[in-house]
Amino acid sequence: MLSSFNEWFWQDRFWLPPNVTWTELEDRDGRVYPHPQDLLAALPLALVLLAMRLAFERFIGLPLSRWLGVRDQTRRQVKPNATLEKHFLTEGHRPKEPQLSLLAAQCGLTLQQTQRWFRRRRNQDRPQLTKKFCEARFLFYLSSFVGGLSVLYHESWLWAPVMCWDRYPNQTLKPSLYWWYLLELGFYLSLLIRLPFDVKRKDFKEQVIHHFVAVILMTFSYSANLLRIGSLVLLLHDSSDYLLEACKMVNYMQYQQVCDALFLIFSFVFFYTRLVLFPTQILYTTYYESISNRGPFFGYYFFNGLLMLLQLLHVFWSCLILRMLYSFMKKGQMEKDIRSDVEESDSSEEAAAAQEPLQLKNGAAGGPRPAPTDGPRSRVAGRLTNRHTTAT
Repeated sequence: MLSSFNEWFWQDRFWLPPNVTWTELEDRDGRVYPHPQDLLAALPLALVLLAMRLAFERFIGLPLSRWLGVRDQTRRQVKPNATLEKHFLTEGHRPKEPQLSLLAAQCGLTLQQTQRWFRRRRNQDRPQLTKKFCEARFLFYLSSFVGGLSVLYHESWLWAPVMCWDRYPNQTLKPSLYWWYLLELGFYLSLLIRLPFDVKRKDFKEQVIHHFVAVILMTFSYSANLLRIGSLVLLLHDSSDYLLEACKMVNYMQYQQVCDALFLIFSFVFFYTRLVLFPTQILYTTYYESISNRGPFFGYYFFNGLLMLLQLLHVFWSCLILRMLYSFMKKGQMEKDIRSDVEESDSSEEAAAAQEPLQLKNGAAGGPRPAPTDGPRSRVAGRLTNRHTTAT
């Protein structure tokens, strides 16, 4: 059964243009072509990169973050409470006011104390700045972009994407392109392995989709000898990723002006590469120029479908960047990454509670009550005031 599936899966009509077979892409006379089994080397490479990343975070990233002045905020620990902890883990991190009132009654706490417990408990699950700093991938993205640019700089298809289809699929594999492609694939596989343990941001689902699409695109493009157009997609993405990582690192170091400048540069590069170059150069040549000399086939639709999904993710992240730029134009400085949760403080809510006391279900206010004006203490204070006035 396995051999039957393998034979069906690797049919020529799925991967190659019409009238082209796998036998034409066999190595001969010193001409080397990409083969799907070459990518098996990416699996152990992903584990090596993962081990290198863990070692870097522990022995280099953490000391470097402290040396550069990255400091974690001091967080108040919550008092152990089995009832509230059970609700936090099973029901949700942000209970509504009716649930808060019920939990407060069960635990013998006030509504404000219960809110404070959940607020501090949420803060405990948020990653510290040093952890975020260590998880920045600036070094890899910068190395990958410089390496990819050096590999493709003298290639004709970098400057004229239509050359990606010159004599396709009879295009030989260069060793430098193979190793760069393998390194990128191993890196994204390591990201998928580490994803459940990394810092969770609000675009976590989109990140998962992006990593899966990237792995499938690289695997399919290598197997179908679409390396030329695949290398352009990789280089285009790496051109802005290292700027974002540098911006995040500077933000954790609290160099606000440098962070603002880097973010503006990143935004320009991102919009130009993802919203201008990608659709006008990459998508155009894969949709139209790729089939100018031959008809479409399954790989044509599959590859372009993945590229369109990637473009939708570009539009999604562009909207997030535009929101941050709007805040920058309005406030004069960049706000924190809107993809990340913001640390909740006790002082802000306590100040609000002091100005406007919380109203409980039974009508009693949660804040201090005003002193009565007709009590015995008030009468004594009034008599003392009158005596003092008469004496003067």
